[in-house]
Amino acid sequence: MPTRLSRVATLFAAGLLLIAMPSLRAEATPTPAAPTIAADPKDVASQDAIVAALYDAISGPAGQKRNWDRFRSLFVPGARLIPTGVGPDGKARIRTMTPDDYATATGSRLEQSGFFEKEISRTGESFGNVTHAFSTYESRRTAADEKPFARGINSIQLFDDGTRWWIVTVYWDSERQQNPIPAKYLEKRPQN
Repeated sequence: MPTRLSRVATLFAAGLLLIAMPSLRAEATPTPAAPTIAADPKDVASQDAIVAALYDAISGPAGQKRNWDRFRSLFVPGARLIPTGVGPDGKARIRTMTPDDYATATGSRLEQSGFFEKEISRTGESFGNVTHAFSTYESRRTAADEKPFARGINSIQLFDDGTRWWIVTVYWDSERQQNPIPAKYLEKRPQN
């Protein structure tokens, strides 16, 4: 049976471990290594540039191959794309994908049908190394379509390592009758 002294020593050691864990975790995950595909410096020079490159990389007319290497080059190793929505049973759901998973799952559909997605509004916040962009988008089959066939909001987490911007996560939901986009997320951004 443990003595009172051994229990105190165990609790003290556990407390020290808990205090040290945040710094251990930070050291265990280094700054992102360069991906196997180098990004175009113009694509990753700023928050605006990387968000624009994200939309541009997946957009194009029917029959046009997308530049999936460009798309992959925007993401930090370990990045995730997470669509959310409502299943046929009415329950909310998410799916988690890597940039490669996304290219494989959606690439042929985007290329066959034509797909143009653009940002129409954005709000954002930054604190230290954490930047969050709440990016409202519209999707069209052709660039000339008068009305979008879909709209939604991408929650994009970004990281600036001092030399370039990276996409860490893109987490999104689409607009639907029961989930309209609030007016505050439709306000137009001033163009730079």
